[in-house]
Amino acid sequence: MPTSESKSVLKQNAFSIIGQRLTGLYSRLAIAAFALLLVSAGGIWLLSEEAPDSLQRVLQRGELQMLTRNSTSTYYEGVEGPAGLDYELAQGFAEYLGVDLKIQVMNDVNELLPALTEHKGDLVAAGITITADRQQYFRFGPSYQLTIPTVVSKRGTPTPESFQDLAGGLIGISAGSSYIEQLQQELELAPELKWLELDRAGVEDLLQMVSVGELGYTIIDSTDLVLNQPFFPHTEAAFQFPQSDQLAWVFPGNDDDSLVQKVRSYFYQLEQTGTLNEIRAKYTTSNTNYNLVDTITFQSRIRDRLPVLRGLFELAANNNAMDWRLLASVGYQESHWNPDAVSPTGVRGIMMLTQSTAKDLNIDDRADPAQSIDGGTRYLNSIIANLPERIQEPDRTWLALAAYNIGYGHLEDARVLTQRQGGNPDEWNDVRERLPLLTRQAHYQNLKHGYARGNTAVRYVDNIRAYYDILTWMDTRNHPLVSWSPDDHAET
Repeated sequence: MPTSESKSVLKQNAFSIIGQRLTGLYSRLAIAAFALLLVSAGGIWLLSEEAPDSLQRVLQRGELQMLTRNSTSTYYEGVEGPAGLDYELAQGFAEYLGVDLKIQVMNDVNELLPALTEHKGDLVAAGITITADRQQYFRFGPSYQLTIPTVVSKRGTPTPESFQDLAGGLIGISAGSSYIEQLQQELELAPELKWLELDRAGVEDLLQMVSVGELGYTIIDSTDLVLNQPFFPHTEAAFQFPQSDQLAWVFPGNDDDSLVQKVRSYFYQLEQTGTLNEIRAKYTTSNTNYNLVDTITFQSRIRDRLPVLRGLFELAANNNAMDWRLLASVGYQESHWNPDAVSPTGVRGIMMLTQSTAKDLNIDDRADPAQSIDGGTRYLNSIIANLPERIQEPDRTWLALAAYNIGYGHLEDARVLTQRQGGNPDEWNDVRERLPLLTRQAHYQNLKHGYARGNTAVRYVDNIRAYYDILTWMDTRNHPLVSWSPDDHAET
């Protein structure tokens, strides 16, 4: 039976145990409360942190994703690499942000805006026209170019002067074109208007279809017509729309305008420095370097300019085991033997070397005739040497000349296409037939290097061959114009 003392001890132990349990409970409650506080604070912190905006995403990614299309005025792979008005502007914007530019080429202009909606790129830079309908769904950057929609018809046919005059023919336009809205408005006055919206049809495709009579008319912007009409001489401008179009980059149509605002700052800087006009001029002026042979002018240049240059052509030819008359013909096609010649894209000198090519060849002064002729000769010789050994002359030289003009990659594309179509990729005549197809979307979209002005390369080689034939004929007959020396020329 417990004593009073033992009862006291038991009572103290019971209170101790109860106190420990209460203390443990309070501790657990305090820990739980603290944890809840941390979770709540974290939740408040997470809720208060905003998701990155479009500009921040580009900067964090270190990459600007550009959606575009192949064409002369937007983006294409040139002799030196990527080129085109939209490309050059976008490359400048990427550098302005301090990020890389990633290019995604869509096969059809009608695919660009849906791709932007699906977040496949940060912007569309492809010569897109600002329209009221598009503004309902997308944001536009500042307009960087004005163009005038132009109706094009076949030369030699009755020239239409209004939309009513188009009622008797079929109009072809690219699917998704902004011109559809205008045509729909014109139906009120010309209900017999008919047009086809053609998928995967670029400017060159449409002009070709008008040239051969597959279409009665097409509609393209004035800049594209200026750039391409030299290659489609059977087409001509009929009449222009009463209003001009504004071209701009396109962005998603949400509340986030951070990237658009940065673009506005970038274009403002370009305008203030005059850079925008300089870049625009490179891609809105027709290249007049590719003229048909003018025998009278050529003979005049032989008399006035060739004598002081002939020795340089002969020296370069001897150093590279080449024909000086061929080199002289290349020089005439490139610059009309003008050492101060400069193209809108910045190539210069007798042999019209690009800055990067001149650097690779250790050329200090492209305007110096001796350096230019020597560098151009070595460059052409390297292309000839790079061709497969099985290719024989003269095809080897003609193919190399095409590559000198259009780039080695595009020449290889043309050779691949030639082989696909059953031609001989090692013969110039077969490749010559396929080079113009590099402007046709149905063909270039399946080739490694994409769009190229293959018809330019054809005309380039044809002209050089004509000049070469004339020089050879005159040289082998000791024609006075070719046999003149600089001293004789000075006395005259």
